[in-house]
Amino acid sequence: MNAADVASIERATLAAVAPEALEEREGWLLPVDRGTVGRAKSAVPLQHTSANPGVIGRIEAHYAALGLPAMFRLATAPSFEGLRHELLRRGYSAGKPTLVQLGTVSRMREVSSQPPAGTADAPDAAWTALFLGEGFDPVDGASRVRTLARAPDSVYASVREHAEVLAVGVAAFGHGWASVHGMRTAPGSRGQGLAGRVLAGLAEAALHRHTERVFLQVEEGNSAAQALYRRAGFATAWCYEYWRRA
Repeated sequence: MNAADVASIERATLAAVAPEALEEREGWLLPVDRGTVGRAKSAVPLQHTSANPGVIGRIEAHYAALGLPAMFRLATAPSFEGLRHELLRRGYSAGKPTLVQLGTVSRMREVSSQPPAGTADAPDAAWTALFLGEGFDPVDGASRVRTLARAPDSVYASVREHAEVLAVGVAAFGHGWASVHGMRTAPGSRGQGLAGRVLAGLAEAALHRHTERVFLQVEEGNSAAQALYRRAGFATAWCYEYWRRA
């Protein structure tokens, strides 16, 4: 990974999981969102290089002026040791470690030999219903649908049986990348290879756009998803954590 790749991935992330508002200051992206999606409301640096810990206070002031608490999304890179020390001093703690993984669209397409999921340019009611249904937090699901639907250039994949949607996912396009988000499978339909079909459908949409580089983000503790993504050719580029005040 080079510095340009890191910056483009962070910009692409916030284009795909689109916050209500976004500003850039002092080499940081400062998204504003009142929903539940951490990426859509946590300040993130555009480079994995040493940063002045004094920026923490200025970012806090930015969010305080909007009536919101500050939250930070930091890679676990050695260069951020000073920032982590300052966050700890200010009463923050780290959690929800998440892996940023890179792959190729061609390899992702090969993950399933079954028919790929269909795609559409916008989510319909049946697609949205999976995020709100059994096995998912409906408040969080509604927030995720809003952020994903605000993206300027995405396709929405689904595997359907009659009128019922069994698995979904999103591919967003921007800043030279395809990115995968919103992977969900109905609880009663897991273990049938449906998520692989979603990845294959998203890969076909990316190939039609002549996009080869792809990334995704997966929680460190989600071993089932990680196994699928390994089969699809993804490998970890870095890990980040969310820093919040208790």
